[in-house]
Amino acid sequence: MKKLVLLILVLCSVQLLAADKSLVTIKSSSASGGVVIVTISEAGKNYDLQCTKSAPFCQIPEAGSYWMVRLPKNHGVYDCDNVDLYPQSADPETGNKVGEYCISGK
Repeated sequence: MKKLVLLILVLCSVQLLAADKSLVTIKSSSASGGVVIVTISEAGKNYDLQCTKSAPFCQIPEAGSYWMVRLPKNHGVYDCDNVDLYPQSADPETGNKVGEYCISGK
């Protein structure tokens, strides 16, 4: 039993290390119908984040700086590349996320 618990902890740690974290700036965010659209800038490139307003982790964040963590493939709520947003002042590994979004390029 101890070996199984250790194996699960190792696998979870590997997935957290595989996550890609970067500092992004939210330029704007709005809600239209049942969809929230957030426009961000990451390293000089613009991207749109989208989430379904009724989803548990769908928020309309204020403009500012945030940590964006790209989730590993097939992780997250949406059938796309999923990202989590965290306040810049929080540690993404231990802090509360602002929301979970689907990312698409402009």
